[in-house]
Amino acid sequence: MKIRQQRLPHWLKVPLPAGKNFNEVRKLVNKHQLHTVCQSAHCPNIGECWAQRTATFMILGDGCTRNCRFCAVDTGTPSAVDQTEPKRVAEAIKTLSLKYAVITSVTRDDLPDGGASIFAEIIYEIRKVVPGCKIEVLIPDLKGVDDALSIVFKAKPDILNHNIETVPSLYKQVRPQANYQRSLDVLRKAKQFGLITKSGLMLGLGEKSNEVIQVMKDLCKIGCDFLTLGQYLQPSSDHLPIDRYFTPEEFLQLKEEGLSLGFEHVEAGPLVRSSYHAAVSFDEFVKNADKG
Repeated sequence: MKIRQQRLPHWLKVPLPAGKNFNEVRKLVNKHQLHTVCQSAHCPNIGECWAQRTATFMILGDGCTRNCRFCAVDTGTPSAVDQTEPKRVAEAIKTLSLKYAVITSVTRDDLPDGGASIFAEIIYEIRKVVPGCKIEVLIPDLKGVDDALSIVFKAKPDILNHNIETVPSLYKQVRPQANYQRSLDVLRKAKQFGLITKSGLMLGLGEKSNEVIQVMKDLCKIGCDFLTLGQYLQPSSDHLPIDRYFTPEEFLQLKEEGLSLGFEHVEAGPLVRSSYHAAVSFDEFVKNADKG
């Protein structure tokens, strides 16, 4: 039975965003005319992250060419590519004094390279303006086109993130224009190129436990390093309903399962999203690698 109108469990309730740092980040984002996934995807962690002066920048406009049934980002006619965006994003990162930046985008199937060249340019620009800043890119599948993927890979982000999002049996419902194997291939090719890779799933859409474990095994098989697991939250009544809420204890069990399978780091919890505690996860990975 689908959950349509039910009070949020207490573990999903968060304080309203406020505070000096939150307001400063909001003003900065507005000043540079930037989009953030924090706002566009209605992220529940916006208050916590912005208070810590971190944000996930969303490039290539705020109109997506796909119609994923879980996503709060608007589907519609995409805007023209803004060639000044790489410089504006880099300047915002410099102003925030970030040591770790996360860059994502809407899916731009209308562009010949899916926006790969803008991702690469932003990586180069950040490295020029903010030397030493670590960069994670959360990319769409770029239709699996090798030439487009190579453009991003050759820019050498510190982490290449591409979300699997859900189990194969739910793809037609959840990601009708995506393909499970194609998403796996994106991560496999990134790993073969020598990049640190990361992926994530939402839970609560109707997936079975054995299906989640199998996806985790599939990701480990191709060498995926990091995994995030979080609770799906319905952005509006027009989106897919929540099948059920996973408890913090269930997320902990899945984290332990993921680590036993071989992931370097697993971030799992009801409020976890792709970039949640991303810098901390990366730092732990580097420390463990140094010890090894």
